[in-house]
Amino acid sequence: MTSDGGIEPKQATSCHAVAMPFPGRGHINPMMNLCKLLASKKHDILITFVVTQEWLGYIGSDDKPPNIRYAAIPNVVPPERLKAADFPAFYEAVMTKMEAPFDQLLDRLLETTPLSLIIADIEVLWGVNVGKRRNIPVALSWTMSASFFRMLHFFNKFSEDSNSPPDLLSKYSDDDKNLESIPVLSSFDIEDLKIVLHENDQKVLKLALDCISQVPKAQFLLFTSFYELEPQSINTLRSEFSFPVYPLGPAIPYLDLHDQHNNSSSSQSYIQWLDSQPKGSVLYISLGSFLSVSSTQMDEIAAGLRTAGVRFLWIARSEALRLKERSGELGLILPWCDQLKVLYHPSIGGFWTHCGWNSTLEAVFGGVPMLTFPLFLDQVPNSREIVEEWKVGLRVKVEVGSDENLIITRDEIAELVGNFMDFESDVGKEMRKRAGELRDLCQQAIAKGGSSDNYLDAFISDICNFTLGQ
Repeated sequence: MTSDGGIEPKQATSCHAVAMPFPGRGHINPMMNLCKLLASKKHDILITFVVTQEWLGYIGSDDKPPNIRYAAIPNVVPPERLKAADFPAFYEAVMTKMEAPFDQLLDRLLETTPLSLIIADIEVLWGVNVGKRRNIPVALSWTMSASFFRMLHFFNKFSEDSNSPPDLLSKYSDDDKNLESIPVLSSFDIEDLKIVLHENDQKVLKLALDCISQVPKAQFLLFTSFYELEPQSINTLRSEFSFPVYPLGPAIPYLDLHDQHNNSSSSQSYIQWLDSQPKGSVLYISLGSFLSVSSTQMDEIAAGLRTAGVRFLWIARSEALRLKERSGELGLILPWCDQLKVLYHPSIGGFWTHCGWNSTLEAVFGGVPMLTFPLFLDQVPNSREIVEEWKVGLRVKVEVGSDENLIITRDEIAELVGNFMDFESDVGKEMRKRAGELRDLCQQAIAKGGSSDNYLDAFISDICNFTLGQ
């Protein structure tokens, strides 16, 4: 890759894939991790990883295997500072303004290297159509849970089959009986779906469903999960689609984790601090990199932690400096950390999380129980899976009161955190036992001969031998 994001001369390769993630950290990271897994399996596969110029500036210097290269397209979407403020406009821009420059990039790539496959994030919408025009197979990648995809797919299918009106989403209410007639979905799915439909931006939901409607046109469907974590959803989707459905995860940076144990990164001050804490004594807190809670709520969390008297490591991003003075002396508050490395550390005993799927997978990998605090879209059903299906967490009980900036008070936080970090209670013991069992299943999946290891081999074999029209 040249310094300006240009394309290097032709490289010797048996298979060339172009990866196009949605331009957001929660999508770029798992797509890159997926590409690293593929690259580690087959050293003569070439993967061109496409990002905007903005994101090339963020990640262009990150370590990656030699058989992954970057290529950049122009910033055709609003600048970073507008994404959270007007996410619906940003989301729409990705789907309407990025296709043309991506198409032009493919023209330049094909001048030097034949193309075997496009790996496209489902949420760029146009990935399948680009592949179809060029007679190139497309693997669509979903960066949330297989269970959430299944829920939205069957809702979409139900909507289309029932000839529902275009403003379908706005017509559902909490007591709408029509949702309960959707095939395949359980009563728990229906309750989650009602929350997702009513508490998220309708424009974003409509666009997301448009993206999902394109999936049947693809040649492969990839999940960042692993089979043993969501077997029922994956089996259902395999019955639904005529093409391969591969759970290749967890698509988290566990390959890098091994390298980190052998280099000087352990000299980071927060790792040294964790090294000095008793086993399982530290509560790790991170509420995501995109949407967050109000400053008022952050202050209540700080006060609650101080009252609870538990050790903690809190990633508070731009609020870190301000909150240091409010949280007492038992913990660290930082703007950033290497999350997987922290969750894998033996001193971590729990994770207060917004339930983003990448964070959920990292907690499962580390065998860490979760205190769930969902904020957006798929985080609500993720929270239910964590608490009710896997039984590796507790839910933060929230009721929005007269102050819309305050969800849970300091006294409630102190009691909740104290109970969550109590290893001697029956609930605490069972949660940690179950978290350890999920961790073991995850390790078995990625080990030689495990489900994810085998699916990676099968996918690589498919893409290196695939011909459209077979």
